[in-house]
Amino acid sequence: MKVTPTALPEVLVIEPQVFGDARGFFFESFNRRALRSATGLDLEFVQDNHSRSGRNVLRGLHYQIRQPQGKLVRCIAGEVFDVAVDLRRSSPAFGKWTGVTLSAENKHMAWIPPGFGHGFLVLSEFAEFLYKTTDYYAPEHERSVAWNDPDIGIAWPLAGEPILSAKDQTAARLHDAEIFA
Repeated sequence: MKVTPTALPEVLVIEPQVFGDARGFFFESFNRRALRSATGLDLEFVQDNHSRSGRNVLRGLHYQIRQPQGKLVRCIAGEVFDVAVDLRRSSPAFGKWTGVTLSAENKHMAWIPPGFGHGFLVLSEFAEFLYKTTDYYAPEHERSVAWNDPDIGIAWPLAGEPILSAKDQTAARLHDAEIFA
């Protein structure tokens, strides 16, 4: 596996070793020992999530203020632009973002550490997205920061207006959001 830090060095792009031939392909999408060896991270995942969304659906920027979740994410059908935002007020990178393209074709994954907001935009006709989390979903602790907050300035590769959930339509601006210390 190849691990590449992003513009936010704690957010990692993980490229698995893919074995392919005329029959198709095989790769380990998660191997705790290999990930620990490559990154120094000894992660225990407690929940797997799977979503399917259509073109221009934008989900995020989500996080849990208590029971923060680290997320190992990947796209198994289609293509998404995946974004992480540092929401730790004490971090020198507070309010900064990084984005990567994840697709069924490139098979890349991204590690989003606890303390970061996360979201993605579907670039293909549809996308299926998987994420492993280090803590359980706790709706009472879930928060959202506006996907288009000008103080963050994410350069989403949008063609038109995104399709948002009601929750994401009313997400807080960064300066008003409950964030990490």
